[in-house]
Amino acid sequence: MTVSYEIKPSDEAKASDAVPYYTPEQPVPAGTFYRENPDQIIPKIFQPLKIGNLTLQNRIGVSPMCQYSADSKFEATPFHFMHYSSIISRGPGITIVESAGVSPEAGLSPHDLGIWTDSQAEKLKQIVDFAHSQKQLVAIQINHGGRKASGQPLFVHLEQVADESVGGWPDKVLAPSAIPFRPHGNYYVPNELTKEDIKRIVNDFGDAAKRAVEISGFDAIEIHGAHGYLVNEFYSPISNQRTDEYGGSFENRARFLMEVIDNIKSKIPETPIFLRISAVENSPRPEAWTIEESKQLADLVIEKGISLIDISSGGNDYKQPPRATVAKKTKGEPIHVPLARAIKEHVGDKVVVACVGGLHEDPQLVNQYLEDGVFDVALIGRGFLKNPGLVWEFADKLGVRLHQALQYGWGFWPERQQIIDLIERTSKFELE
Repeated sequence: MTVSYEIKPSDEAKASDAVPYYTPEQPVPAGTFYRENPDQIIPKIFQPLKIGNLTLQNRIGVSPMCQYSADSKFEATPFHFMHYSSIISRGPGITIVESAGVSPEAGLSPHDLGIWTDSQAEKLKQIVDFAHSQKQLVAIQINHGGRKASGQPLFVHLEQVADESVGGWPDKVLAPSAIPFRPHGNYYVPNELTKEDIKRIVNDFGDAAKRAVEISGFDAIEIHGAHGYLVNEFYSPISNQRTDEYGGSFENRARFLMEVIDNIKSKIPETPIFLRISAVENSPRPEAWTIEESKQLADLVIEKGISLIDISSGGNDYKQPPRATVAKKTKGEPIHVPLARAIKEHVGDKVVVACVGGLHEDPQLVNQYLEDGVFDVALIGRGFLKNPGLVWEFADKLGVRLHQALQYGWGFWPERQQIIDLIERTSKFELE
């Protein structure tokens, strides 16, 4: 007895046209829920979510995390391509690329990404093109480090300045007021911004956002307004002691951010804009920023057209207690969940609310928060550093299945079963 078979032509191996090299066109984005029967209930964490003109296939996002691996031109390297591609291809709803400086003096370290030149944006385009070849969404966080700029990468030291010998710019550190982050520590005393400086940096934010969309092709932009960087420094009275129209009252301290949003929206009006904020400063100072002020700020930015508010905290006062101490006050909840809950209760459905911090350990808990409407998107950082396939792991723990990228899913159910079905449809077997 002999067996012969014929494999008929198929278009299943069609190439994606988003990149100049071969990678298979994905039938659906990895991370999309695989419905096994019509009556199956989809956990909230794997339900699609619309943000402006974007549709996320699930509600797990990759939080921006500095890799401190840019070259001397503040440009992305093959490391960045490898790092982000390995995560993106495994199916998060959206990936936010790490903080990129909007101005030459904006970087947190000499090894941060920049996006103040077209060349920098072109290097980032390689990451975006790969994401789109996988039918995945990718955003970028744009930032100005303010008084915390020109530091060392955090894997060198948590608090150490970068001087000229290692590529730093100590004489060009800028802030709303000439107040260092730590009076007697490893931070430079910043130069107080002039109104001309402010106007330039506002425009730099807008130009960076436009560059990120029109050259790199990013799907969304996140403004970094947290953790003690320039936007945060302006709206907090701890770091802003100006007496002009950019200081004093709440409205004045929020003015810089409002101008940044307006400038960005004027240049990329159709692109969703996200905003990360420190909802509280975790500071013992009586003048410290509060959750009530964050609610006021949320109202203002919603009017300006912000699509998503990303809730974090702290980073603007060296007197803040350690993270573990702050976490004890949340009664067992992940550190920023109470803050996200407060903001979500205030804004309702007017804007998407994301929460970050400690959400990588228990998908059941995260899904329950989403089901209960505590927040709309779970942003995860450290979990993806450890496990690029975290979305897949969450699905396994919740007992559901997701579509995976063809390159990875072929060895697993349901993709493996789909391949078997394909062979049965396209093959002719003859027994003699």
